Amino acid sequence: MKEFNNEPGSYPPWSRIPSLQDMCREIGIGHDQLIEAIAEGLSTEEAARKMQVTTATMDALYEHFYRYGISSVQGGD
Repeated sequence: MKEFNNEPGSYPPWSRIPSLQDMCREIGIGHDQLIEAIAEGLSTEEAARKMQVTTATMDALYEHFYRYGISSVQGGD
């Protein structure tokens, strides 16, 4: 059995989670709209109302942004 290599650069240059852009595209809102709402300091309720999605959806998008940033593509390269 091959040992797991945990050295820098040993991970693939992609992520196993969807990007914020993909998530926005899937629910039908603009990625830039979401970033603007966050920059304006809108609450998730205000942003959800503005973009006509549920608060739970907006909570998930905000959480993803604050946890992973604009781009969630991570790797060892």
